[in-house]
Amino acid sequence: MKKTLLSLAATLCIVVSAKAQTSYGLKAGLNFAKVKTTKSNTSFTTDAATTFYVTGYADLPVSNNLSVQPGISLQGKGGAMSEAYTDEKTKDNLMYIEVPVNFVYSIPTGNTGNIFLGVGPYAGLGIHAKTTQGNFSESGSFGDAGLKSFAAGLNFLTGFKFANGFLINGGYDLGLTNIVKDSGGASAKNRVFSVGVGFQF
Repeated sequence: MKKTLLSLAATLCIVVSAKAQTSYGLKAGLNFAKVKTTKSNTSFTTDAATTFYVTGYADLPVSNNLSVQPGISLQGKGGAMSEAYTDEKTKDNLMYIEVPVNFVYSIPTGNTGNIFLGVGPYAGLGIHAKTTQGNFSESGSFGDAGLKSFAAGLNFLTGFKFANGFLINGGYDLGLTNIVKDSGGASAKNRVFSVGVGFQF
């Protein structure tokens, strides 16, 4: 699956780049990350852990309103859980490098700019895991934390691009792969809401 997604990204870049002039963008903002665990007919979703993202991308037009946006992204994910009978929270911060390929449709709003809607797959590699509880923290690799380093899923995004290139955007990351190595028959997947700003050159 990893090779398939990366090959798809490379092919789209080659085919679409010949269609029209390419522009480039940079986005950054906050992630409100959760992990949803499902086993049999029951499911549990953690509290949100607030972290960040930074994404660079190319905008490759396919038509007047449709473009493909491959990119590379640093994404903070994870989740938080409240301890019973205390005010302390256990927070898991999971940092990924991801390669998204989003299909973005723009709706013109006159001279002010465009509303945009997008969806697309991503493949990611976990590079750092950190658990914090009160004054205690522990960092290490995904393997040390019992997690799979590879993850994949779907991005959903929306926002507004002003005529000068400034962006206001929001998104949702639907993780499709189980991130836990030995989950005892359970499936744990990333769920992330995001908000941010950016600029497309």
